[in-house]
Amino acid sequence: MAFMEKPPAGKVLLDDTVPLTAAVEASQSLQSHTEYIIRVQRGISTENSWQIVRRYSDFDLLNNSLQIAGLSLPLPPKKLIGNMDREFIAERQRGLQNYLNVIMANHVLSNCELLKKFLDPNNYSANYTEIALQQVSMFFRSEPKWEVVEPLKDIGWRIRKKYFLMKIKNQPKERLVLSWADLGPDKYLTDKDFQCIIKLLPSCVHPYIYRVTFATANESSALLIRTFNEKGTLKDLIYKAKPKDPFLKKYCNPKKTQGLELQQIKTYGRQILEVLKFLHDKGFPYGHLHAANVMMDGNTCRLLDLENSLLGLPSFYRSYFTQFRKINTLESIDVHCFGHLLYEMTYGRPPDSVPVDSFPPAPSMAVVAVLESTLSCEACKNGMPTVSRLLQMPLFSDVLLTTSEKPQFKIPTKLKEALRIAKECIEKRLIEEQKQIHQHRRLTRAQSHHGSEEERKRRKILARKKSKRSAVENSEEQPVKHNSNNSGSGASSPLTSPSSPTPPSTAEANRLTRRCKEAVFCITSTSSASSTSTSRSLDNLRLRDACPAPAPGCEWCESWSLAQFYPEFPKGNFEESQNL
Repeated sequence: MAFMEKPPAGKVLLDDTVPLTAAVEASQSLQSHTEYIIRVQRGISTENSWQIVRRYSDFDLLNNSLQIAGLSLPLPPKKLIGNMDREFIAERQRGLQNYLNVIMANHVLSNCELLKKFLDPNNYSANYTEIALQQVSMFFRSEPKWEVVEPLKDIGWRIRKKYFLMKIKNQPKERLVLSWADLGPDKYLTDKDFQCIIKLLPSCVHPYIYRVTFATANESSALLIRTFNEKGTLKDLIYKAKPKDPFLKKYCNPKKTQGLELQQIKTYGRQILEVLKFLHDKGFPYGHLHAANVMMDGNTCRLLDLENSLLGLPSFYRSYFTQFRKINTLESIDVHCFGHLLYEMTYGRPPDSVPVDSFPPAPSMAVVAVLESTLSCEACKNGMPTVSRLLQMPLFSDVLLTTSEKPQFKIPTKLKEALRIAKECIEKRLIEEQKQIHQHRRLTRAQSHHGSEEERKRRKILARKKSKRSAVENSEEQPVKHNSNNSGSGASSPLTSPSSPTPPSTAEANRLTRRCKEAVFCITSTSSASSTSTSRSLDNLRLRDACPAPAPGCEWCESWSLAQFYPEFPKGNFEESQNL
């Protein structure tokens, strides 16, 4: 967003699906209790982090609220006596960190409103049920024929989407469900186009789309009414759940789960793929496929929540496919999400992790083939097949669908262009987020490798080898350097004939003698070594380049006869040098 640019009115810039991480950094003991300082971070950026302070009683309250999920969470036990000891506080801090890690690893718990309010109270302090009731009340002023029966509390996973059981005043026995949702970060349609397309949804007719009875929108939210189905969704069928129960109770840790029969998998899968192909051909973005968005009507699957992409809401599986850069279009998102759905239909539970390395035994190898093409490591790395390609696979190609309802969904050309631009913007934001995650993963992997014990040992060995190599190179360069000094004084000195060398002056002789006496390996004339040992010393000195120039008073110089190098050297200069 440009500097000083105001965000669009009513648009929520916060993506609720971005994972939160929490680290218990420290603790502080007060007079009667201990507080724990927690660092919370949203996404991969360390700049998007903050600190919160929580007591053990706050953790206990959160744990009691999450009991509806039916999970056994590892909250450290209470202790009334000795709970201020330093060792006990350190042990409890480690236990609370493990407790948070277990919650964060659960896909359903990590996205629930209870945890978001605990870790990020600034962004999730609002009461969205009250906000939804206010919006619905304003709507009823212009539409008095509708009446609210009761709120359906937390039946969905979204924090900013609420549901109410409705009825028509002149038809009190008929039950309907009203859904209200705030705008999301991927809302790129203009307010005018957005409201026009929302009002077109009741005109969408397809045998595998759940019909919208009424739809309206304003600049900040949308409201839709559908017929209430007592049988519930495909996820309710798999998990043997009651549709009106809270989302955490129904799906977090169900007591009874059962995969579907092979014929049901084939039929339901074919129906869902057909409606996805229909929407893609119409240029209508979806990207929100999961088992709780498929309504069951007898033996027919009907797709729900077509309005989510128009509202700009993030997908239920967004935290999964943002890890894979090849899943970067809305069609590839739908195909990947279909893989999650097919896994649940087959095994009665979601996959433990994605990508899936190996699949358990399935009713047919044709099922495994589709799962491998959508959830395997190779598929996530190389890209998803198209919806048309899935329809041609053996699992679905022989399924015969019989329906008398003719699909129709007329979208004006102007709105089609607006949908195309919005679709491109959604994909662009996804690609940018995937790029950042990929770069962060590479950096983290490099830092981890660089700081490993094995890598540190390898660097030490390389440093020793480099040091030895440098020492050898320096010892080889020294003789070359000094020999070049012996050959002449530089470019500015006049060239002389080798047969008649120019004798040095008295000052130069004194300087050379001084250099020999200061040299480490110089041997003075007082030495009484034999000629054999002298020659060995001379050999060593040549190798080490001990004497940089011949000078009197040095055994190296005298043994080679100074006159040999300087035949015209005056005797007085030699004696004067010896005296020095």
